[in-house]
Amino acid sequence: MKERELLLERLELALLRIREIPGEDWQGEALQSWREYFTVVAKFLLLIEDNRKFLEQDVLKTATLEELQQRNHALYEDILPENYENSFANPAYAVKMLGEEFGALAAFLYTEMRSLIGFTYEGRLEELVIRMELFSEVYAAFVYEQQENHKLPTYASIREILYWFVSDYADVAAEERVKELVCPENNFAANIIRTADLNDLRYLYAYGEYVGDNELKMAEFMNSLPEETIHTMADTYTEGYRIGFEVTGKDLSKKAVVDVRYQLGFERMMRRALENFEKMGLQPVIYRAASSILYNPSIYKNGFYSVSPNRQYEFDHKDDRALFLDKMYCSRKQEVMHTAFEKYKKEARGYAGPAVVETFGECDFEPVNKPESLKMTDEQSALLVENRTQMGQLQRQYIIEEERSFTIIAFPIPEVGDCFEELFRETIRINTLDYKKYQRIQQTIIDALDQADHCEIKGGNGNRTALTVNLWKLQDPAKETIFENCVADVNIPVGEVFTSPVLEGTNGVLHVTRVFLNGLEYKDLEITFENGKIKDYNCANFATEEENSAFIKENILFRHKTLPLGEFAIGTNTTAYAAAKRLGVEAKMPILIAEKMGPHFAVGDTCYSHAEEVKVYNPDGKEIVARDNEVAALRSVNPSKAYFNCHTDITIPYDELAELTAVKKDGGRIVIIENGKFVLPGTEELNEPLQELV
Repeated sequence: MKERELLLERLELALLRIREIPGEDWQGEALQSWREYFTVVAKFLLLIEDNRKFLEQDVLKTATLEELQQRNHALYEDILPENYENSFANPAYAVKMLGEEFGALAAFLYTEMRSLIGFTYEGRLEELVIRMELFSEVYAAFVYEQQENHKLPTYASIREILYWFVSDYADVAAEERVKELVCPENNFAANIIRTADLNDLRYLYAYGEYVGDNELKMAEFMNSLPEETIHTMADTYTEGYRIGFEVTGKDLSKKAVVDVRYQLGFERMMRRALENFEKMGLQPVIYRAASSILYNPSIYKNGFYSVSPNRQYEFDHKDDRALFLDKMYCSRKQEVMHTAFEKYKKEARGYAGPAVVETFGECDFEPVNKPESLKMTDEQSALLVENRTQMGQLQRQYIIEEERSFTIIAFPIPEVGDCFEELFRETIRINTLDYKKYQRIQQTIIDALDQADHCEIKGGNGNRTALTVNLWKLQDPAKETIFENCVADVNIPVGEVFTSPVLEGTNGVLHVTRVFLNGLEYKDLEITFENGKIKDYNCANFATEEENSAFIKENILFRHKTLPLGEFAIGTNTTAYAAAKRLGVEAKMPILIAEKMGPHFAVGDTCYSHAEEVKVYNPDGKEIVARDNEVAALRSVNPSKAYFNCHTDITIPYDELAELTAVKKDGGRIVIIENGKFVLPGTEELNEPLQELV
């Protein structure tokens, strides 16, 4: 209680100063834009305080829907697309109004203040205090120079204030993030799921996330579904998680918490899911997708979240850490994360892994690369890659990769268009297909592939793919196999067969005309492989080759100079493909489903990353021996060179595939797919859904 009282005192002191800002005047016409900037941010912080007091009154359940909508809109109004061009959160506008030197920095500071929305709704008082104190400190530095010297402070002095903010509070953030990940106590989102009246859509406003048409329509739609359908959705999701432990021989009984991730509007399904997990002995950990720089925000969201109010806003700020990222900061982050994991190491051993409900169907988004946004230098990019590797290694010391599992399932959102309800029903059907049927057919494909020295993949209908994939050589075909027979457990829905290719001898071009990866669209994506590693890449998203290359390097290579081909797979879910084509949404399907809709190729780590020594068997009893490649084999001598902490699947749709052939060592050819159809004897059933497209 004493700690809270002290925090409230600090908060009030900061607010006393912030309340004065809108009424203060600055001398000199050149400084009026700065006066406007600080006034805008101060008014936002006062709005945050108004909402904090509103929430303290515990009136969320009695306030009208209209009032809650107004409050939610006011918090996000400034970054909505219709207002964003004239928002100080927009680096382009901030640079225009405040100058090239300070503009991006000012946009960063405002963006960090905007992270207070979520903290306010969760009642995390210290998070409010430290950010309002930060803003007050920056404002004071400007006022001092303006009053004393009639000029702006130096860029270096303001950057230093921001630098020490992220460094000084790194320990607070590290402990909170680890606690959120492994400790189920005081679970904000789980409490909403369990106790809210889900028929009263006011519950959506209890999160503090943006609530738009998607969230409201999704919740309404979920409420309209029969209980049986809700059970089917939730049970498929949680059973996939349980089976993931079962088929890999991992002991679920040793685990205590499940990392639940979902989008607002799915609470009715999630309530049933939490009940199912509890029957397995698992309590949920559910954390908010990060928005503060202290918690490593990303355009790839993990946790609970809503549909973004403005994806360009998030894209503009994806490199904000360039403001402070250096070796000293990275060292500090590693130190505090190690301390945090040490504190919660017992709880970390109980972490079972993520259970993800993914969504798809958002409107197309073509990001604009703004020169005004903060950008990382090559040195910072290299440092970030190194830091990610080190942080991953640190986490795996406490959360043992070989003991955990995961599952992921996907559903469309209303934004997909008029076909939403039909697509939703189709997705449920796709997620619950007869896995025994696919298991049988996929074994036929594996039996053919096990005879091969390599595979040849050729594109058609405008697709320029011409790729040779070298395969593992079996020593004992009676007991060993190259490909895993994957149905519907951790990766829902069925089905695919996949392997870790041999890198040496894997050469050629992978091309897709249009693909969505992690929510970003790529046009004419082309990647060239030489001995299994990316040699060159390009796309047609932007006007210049430089921009296109940078886009791919950042979002597919994750800033690595190159990546190996970590997976080669053949998707068999022609039912999903046919449904997507019929409804005209094939480009919007998430990679989780899209990877099952044709052959796919993953760049980055293998599917067996960090668990190569764990023996895995197909249903026929054969051991899957292709769990490794030449890069992952470096793990015993140099782990930092063996893993990349990324894995991105790129699918060639059936209608862009001329041929996929298994080639024997003696030159014999076994054609598996030809002109978009399965032609291998025993796989003909897979073509039946395709007939509806003729």
